[in-house]
Amino acid sequence: MTKTSNIRDLTVGDPMKLIMGFAMSLFWGMLFQQLYNIIDTAIVSWTLGKEAYSGMGSTGAVNFLIMGFCMGVCNGFAIPIAQRFGARDYKSMRKFFTHAIILCSVFAVVMTFFVSIFCKQILVVMRTPDSILTYAYKYIIVIFLGIPATYMYNLLSATIRALGDSKHPVQYLIIGSVANIAFDLLFILVFHWGIFGAAFATVVSQLIAGTLCLLYIVRKIDILRLSKVDWQADKSHFLILLNMGVPMGLQYSITAIGSVILQTAINGLGEDAVTAVTTASKVSMFFCIPFDALGSTMATYGGQNVGAKKLDHLTMGLRAAVKIGSIYSILAFVVLAFFGRNFAMIFLDASEVTCLDNAHLFLIYNSLFYIPLALVNIVRFLIQGMGYSMFAVLAGVMEMIGRSLVAVLLVPHLGFTAICLASPVAWILADAFLIPAFITVRNKLQRIFNGQVEVY
Repeated sequence: MTKTSNIRDLTVGDPMKLIMGFAMSLFWGMLFQQLYNIIDTAIVSWTLGKEAYSGMGSTGAVNFLIMGFCMGVCNGFAIPIAQRFGARDYKSMRKFFTHAIILCSVFAVVMTFFVSIFCKQILVVMRTPDSILTYAYKYIIVIFLGIPATYMYNLLSATIRALGDSKHPVQYLIIGSVANIAFDLLFILVFHWGIFGAAFATVVSQLIAGTLCLLYIVRKIDILRLSKVDWQADKSHFLILLNMGVPMGLQYSITAIGSVILQTAINGLGEDAVTAVTTASKVSMFFCIPFDALGSTMATYGGQNVGAKKLDHLTMGLRAAVKIGSIYSILAFVVLAFFGRNFAMIFLDASEVTCLDNAHLFLIYNSLFYIPLALVNIVRFLIQGMGYSMFAVLAGVMEMIGRSLVAVLLVPHLGFTAICLASPVAWILADAFLIPAFITVRNKLQRIFNGQVEVY
């Protein structure tokens, strides 16, 4: 079938072992990426100062708003590929792949054009403090100009994962991350390009990772070897991809809208609040890697098992993933409750007492609710893999509502404490929707399969 043994069938075997094996490969890659992010941010903080550091951090929400859409679309496009792989329909799988390439190319050009034009206005509307506005703009405009590279890596890596291979995308991500650190040091310390250099290093490293994914697909995966027939336009394939990909992209973006509103509230509290949240978010992202790995795993797991019509195997996988996520959540809370301040000191000087205290408070409140976060990632991505991306959009709406209500109603009265409560409220609201949604989707698919009706 292929020239490599890394492609895995997730429809056969013990779900716990399958999920752990697949997720661990993703975990190590994501761990290395977050280590890179920490080093990247630390380099900016140590060499360019607090204002450049805060400026870069203040773009996190709008960055996620745009890049989250890119990643969501690509992950959505990979779902039909995983389902056709699970069904052993390789002809249709290849056609989905080529049509996904075409759609990503169009999206990349259009998005790069528009977000680059309105980038400065978005930062101003978000009330980015004047002291860091220039740094924020110089950083995020370069990231946005690199949107095509983001689409390239995310589509190709998602396609490889859809075939059950989580190892190679991780390897290429690690290579890209190492290159990113090297380019950071070169562009900032040697070329003296400042915050522009940090952003440019990120774009170049993503292009490197995407190119490696492309070479791997061309050289090693025979079932993705394309012919002219595979490129012939088919309306039904475009529509299926759009129905899968756009809702997933919107889910990220809708969730990010709540984050943008929250970031606006944070900006209104001043530079110290921005610095504290930026720091705590960096530490939190490091500890949330297992949730991200489980989420990506369940998307592929769900896609392959729906393609193979194995709903009982899918449900057993959900139980295994929830067990893994819950055990880790408890351990993470204990570590952050006692040592969160120490982690924050990686980015901040000990003299920044207020920022350190607030960062630690943020970490305690958030980690206390990591089990709801684990459920959000596991159930949402599983539903997406099952082919019902619109439910993910609605879950994103719940998260947006949660963060927005806290930002508008509670921040003016509770200040920074309300900022700490925003994400937990969002996760609980999303879970209240997702758990019944999964039961509904599973029952619907069971009826479809019993009637011998195709998924599409």
